[in-house]
Amino acid sequence: MALSRTTRVNLLIGTGHFLSHFYVLCLPPMFLIWQRQFHVTFAQVGLSVALLSGTTALLQTPVGFLVDKHGARRFLIGGAFLMSVSIAMMGFATHFWQILVLAVLSGIGNSVIHPADYAILAGSIQPDRMGRAFGLHTFAGNLGFAAGAPGIAFLTLALGWREALSIVGFTGVLAVGAIILQSRILVEGVDPKKKKAHSGGSGRALLLSRPMLMFFVFYMLGAMASAGVQSWLITVLHTVKGMDIATASGALTAFMVGTTGGVLIGGWVADGWKQHLMSLVVGMTLIAVALLLAVNLLSLPVAATIALMMAAGLTIGISRTPRDVMLKDTVPASEMGKVFGFVSSGLPLGSALTPVPFGFLIDRGHPELVLALVATLLLASLVCAMAARASARRHAAMLAEAAD
Repeated sequence: MALSRTTRVNLLIGTGHFLSHFYVLCLPPMFLIWQRQFHVTFAQVGLSVALLSGTTALLQTPVGFLVDKHGARRFLIGGAFLMSVSIAMMGFATHFWQILVLAVLSGIGNSVIHPADYAILAGSIQPDRMGRAFGLHTFAGNLGFAAGAPGIAFLTLALGWREALSIVGFTGVLAVGAIILQSRILVEGVDPKKKKAHSGGSGRALLLSRPMLMFFVFYMLGAMASAGVQSWLITVLHTVKGMDIATASGALTAFMVGTTGGVLIGGWVADGWKQHLMSLVVGMTLIAVALLLAVNLLSLPVAATIALMMAAGLTIGISRTPRDVMLKDTVPASEMGKVFGFVSSGLPLGSALTPVPFGFLIDRGHPELVLALVATLLLASLVCAMAARASARRHAAMLAEAAD
């Protein structure tokens, strides 16, 4: 049975997103090997991931401008190729500085993924299926994170670290070949040759407008909250609740499984409740806050704690797809690359900001405050979401009045 055009688009874009996340987490399992192989410090090997992630976050916004100006397909193909080849070439490195240079190059390629993906999805998917497409896109990225470490570890044990990196890198090159062969089905939203200046002002003015800044902070605060759970839940449950490490790890796994499954459910819900996206985000986030506070404040059986953490992850995941659709509906298709490039750069920034201050709290003897602060960050993100939505509606109304 031939796959529908929508399914093929989702598979192509999802595969690229999977690989971009996979490559980030296939590097940490290399740390011990590289430390011995190249006689470097752990701080130096950690720099590989920092350079890859930092380059990606730094370049997403300028790449978004290029995507909107010249078209998304060529950047998606070129970025995915550079990202994949750079990982493959790490397997041939003879000095550690080469790993670092290749990490930067892979980060440059990775920076293309978000702005190009969202621009193509916005132009290629029917409006009544946009939520599910965005949900599948996020789901594919989460799977990449989940598969990165165990996948590369298995290949390393079976074949060696050089062969493992070369295999996963050149697998990405094959995926790029599939994108090239099927690229005619990818629609960029607008023809870059016919693109007209948006009446709302320049791209820079759009990104610095109140709605976009509020969306940026909304995304960043949500990422800070999730990073707080991912980084410190095991420590908190072990220290505060007396759980053993294995059981606490199970609670974190349950949270991550819930989050990953939630984005798929959120896609279906967003398509069916298009007029209530803000209500979905608010409702799901408030439920997540209540569940996290219950875990933090109540003396619960282990099974109940794990179940509540899975439910909290599920509700957070459900809220994420309506969030993305809400942002997409705020901007014209001609600005999609730069907007998603800018706003989604708040995700790695938020993830980087949380672990150290939360660790400081634990060092000071207050691990019980971690989940409370996660809940506070989620509530603050809702304030930003509602401000962004309200500002966007006022801006749209002003443009409509000006047009009349």
